[in-house]
Amino acid sequence: MTPAEPEDGHAIHCRLDELLAARGMTLTELSEAVGVSIVNLSVLKNDRARAIRFSTLTAICRALDCTVGELLVAEDRAG
Repeated sequence: MTPAEPEDGHAIHCRLDELLAARGMTLTELSEAVGVSIVNLSVLKNDRARAIRFSTLTAICRALDCTVGELLVAEDRAG
């Protein structure tokens, strides 16, 4: 599945699916661990989020034992 083409032209891709798979964790488990709804995590996972709170970002990175740079990556969309 390819990330959705963002309407505002940003080139940030969320690697949540890959990190969850690598850790053997489900979106439901992450939702319970960080206190964010499955719907909101799904929006983030599918590159449809327009913003993310630093507190949410911190909680996700702690739960997945990753850095922000592992979770969110800038992609070249010109190519």
